[in-house]
Amino acid sequence: MGDACGIGPEIIARLWQRDTSRDAVVVGDPAVLRRAVACVGGGLAVAVLQGLHELHRVPPRCLPVWRPEGLPAGLVDAPLGRVDARAGAAAARCIEAAVAEVQAGRARAVVTSPIHKEALHAAGSPYPGHTEMLQALAGGVPVRMMLANEELRTVLVTIHCALRDAIERVTRQNVLETLRITGAALRRMGVAAPRIAVAGLNPHAGEGGLFGDEEIRHIAPAIADARAEGWDASGPYAPDTVFMRARRGEFDVVVAMTHDHGLIPVKYLGVEQGVNVTLGLPFVRTSPDHGTAFDIAGRGVADPASLGAALAMARRLTGPA
Repeated sequence: MGDACGIGPEIIARLWQRDTSRDAVVVGDPAVLRRAVACVGGGLAVAVLQGLHELHRVPPRCLPVWRPEGLPAGLVDAPLGRVDARAGAAAARCIEAAVAEVQAGRARAVVTSPIHKEALHAAGSPYPGHTEMLQALAGGVPVRMMLANEELRTVLVTIHCALRDAIERVTRQNVLETLRITGAALRRMGVAAPRIAVAGLNPHAGEGGLFGDEEIRHIAPAIADARAEGWDASGPYAPDTVFMRARRGEFDVVVAMTHDHGLIPVKYLGVEQGVNVTLGLPFVRTSPDHGTAFDIAGRGVADPASLGAALAMARRLTGPA
């Protein structure tokens, strides 16, 4: 359900209002979801499940909710639009429980609503976000973030860290690992021979070393390594133009060095259809491409389109039930 104080519960309720998802269960707090249903105008009953196996018993026009053990008491009293440690703790517990269900074979995928990193920190979580938590729950496997919509896919070499730290993490090995993960993921998505464009780190991709030499020392050698392994990787290209080329169909995906380099172009095209996919995990995980939107939480105006796209992507990646 995401952060109880954000828009996650209400976009779930809004999505079920429009199209009752017969193959999905909400992992969360029933009282929080009842509040969310009321926020978006009602029309749904909350069906409390003892486990995911009870989904087939849920009648139409019901929102199926499974409350895992360990959620904080009084969560529904956490104020909307505010950072609250209880909400952070609940969000983390719901993620842990959902991942455990997938790992046990009782579910096919995890679709996460937005969490708030400050609330997660306030609850004592050591993770800066979803991606790092999921990586730990999966045993520390190498993972990468991909943001995708109908026009553009981008994958990031570095994710949630300070920009000065991100630059230090742009290494030959990290870039090569990203290219491998990206290529393998796109093949699983049905792209037989993925065309991977690699964006540079510096303006004009370093302009031959005039504006920085990371392209020469790390990025270009990683591309050469990937090509030697059979991947159709090319670059490094100037970051300010490569996304346009990909959008026109020249490439299947762009690998970007830093968080904002890669995500701004996709989000500029519209957050309504953007989907975040965690690559490298041994299970499917998707999410909307927006945050908790504390400024509008509780007003019933949040758009569930990106959550719907994330649910559709999870179905597409896992195949028919």
